[in-house]
Amino acid sequence: MVRVSEQTRISTRIGSIAESATLAVDAKAKALKAEGRPVIGFGAGEPDFPTPDYVVEAAVAACADPVNHRYSPAGGLPALKAAIVAKTRRDSGYEVEPANVLVTNGGKQAVYNTFAALLDPGDEVILPAPYWTTYPEAIRLAGGSPVELFAGADAEAGAYLVTVEQLEAARTDRTKALLFCSPSNPTGAVYPRDQVEAIGRWALEHGIWVVTDEIYEHLLYDGAQAPSMPVVVPELADTCVVLNGVAKTYAMTGWRVGWMIGPTDVIKAATNLQSHATSNVANVSQRAAIAALESPLDAVEEMKAAFDRRRRLIVDMLSEIDGVECPVPQGAFYAYPSVEGVLGKEIRGRTPQTSVELAALILDEVEVAVVPGEAFGPSGYLRLSYALGDADLEEGVGRIQALLAEAR
Repeated sequence: MVRVSEQTRISTRIGSIAESATLAVDAKAKALKAEGRPVIGFGAGEPDFPTPDYVVEAAVAACADPVNHRYSPAGGLPALKAAIVAKTRRDSGYEVEPANVLVTNGGKQAVYNTFAALLDPGDEVILPAPYWTTYPEAIRLAGGSPVELFAGADAEAGAYLVTVEQLEAARTDRTKALLFCSPSNPTGAVYPRDQVEAIGRWALEHGIWVVTDEIYEHLLYDGAQAPSMPVVVPELADTCVVLNGVAKTYAMTGWRVGWMIGPTDVIKAATNLQSHATSNVANVSQRAAIAALESPLDAVEEMKAAFDRRRRLIVDMLSEIDGVECPVPQGAFYAYPSVEGVLGKEIRGRTPQTSVELAALILDEVEVAVVPGEAFGPSGYLRLSYALGDADLEEGVGRIQALLAEAR
């Protein structure tokens, strides 16, 4: 019998995919909790609220309707596409048609579908860092090459916001696209309108596609606004794909409904891909998404008020730690402090040199799970989601404060 070597059992393409660091941290925290350990997890990028009742009720009704027991169009239910068109007009002022919409199995499939439709081997995608962990893996799977561009944490220069000058320095004759995310995961940074326009016009001038992720569009604080790039630069619409979904706004991460909006040729190609990969998104989830999008944003505002309260608390508590600098996030539900001032110092007999080592020390010593900066770009940072209960947030950051106070 011929034995397959360990080297050839898994393809190079799939074997090279990095595990999702955020999901890994969350899974480890949950496993420790299951063992009875008092672990507090700041790793999960999902609201801690239940999905609104009216959305759940729509799903229950959909389960009983036989029409939802059958295949439906691979690109999405016509009623959901219409709801996405109306929601997009309402929330961002972007006028699109149902033919510009593809409903996907969560935002991640929208990311992959987009890059698979746009990229050929050797194409480069400029990826401002810090970035969401899935972006570079989706780009590589689609045959492209991510070009990481660290924005920097200097608050006076606009913490974690790339400039046109930085983008131009990263551009080559192989640059095909720019990944743009505002509000940002993992930093919570929000680009002001003038910078959105400048970046959009730079992309237009050089024939570069923009893939803009707007999943956190409703989670904004301190009067911040996150204008949609193809609205600010209308001429960009033919070379722009907008990514979005119901996960963050409506506390529906487990329902797996996202979408992409783009030119009809890109949407047609991505729909063809999806028809072979997964076919339609589960009909019950699509019916739930319709209920979410067609209802008022009252539940969203309630969640946002809680997130805002926690945002201010976590920034204040982290900023009290010597060696930690925490820019104030204007969107999403993440804090992204620099911990470079702590690295290299001895803490309980260990001297962490990287944020990976520091995150491991925090979990081992005080049972708090955070995500190290290496998951999103350079070392020297931690991501903490404040989408968790107020008491857990205060207790968890308090443990970190006490531990890092021992740094010598």
